[in-house]
Amino acid sequence: MTIADELAKLDELRTRGVLSAEEFERAKARLLDGAPHPAPAMDAVNNLRRSITDSWVGGVCGGIARATGVESWIWRLIFVVLFLFGGTGLLLYILLWIFVPSE
Repeated sequence: MTIADELAKLDELRTRGVLSAEEFERAKARLLDGAPHPAPAMDAVNNLRRSITDSWVGGVCGGIARATGVESWIWRLIFVVLFLFGGTGLLLYILLWIFVPSE
């Protein structure tokens, strides 16, 4: 979403009466003065690291768990289920083990 889109959304909220004029001006100033930040999903991907402490084989599930906030045993179960359906889980795990850096 571009800054122009966000400003239009803020103006729409002000027009509908959801935001007061003062709140609108504060939000607009914060939007214009603030540095652009990556989307939360991209932030999680950029911070993805293999775990050293929560590791059974390569630390991939522990790292994904830390990045997503989901327990590591759930990720291990997902990889096992994917492995049972055509070996996709094993291939994906190996690729992540190779390409995701360690902590």
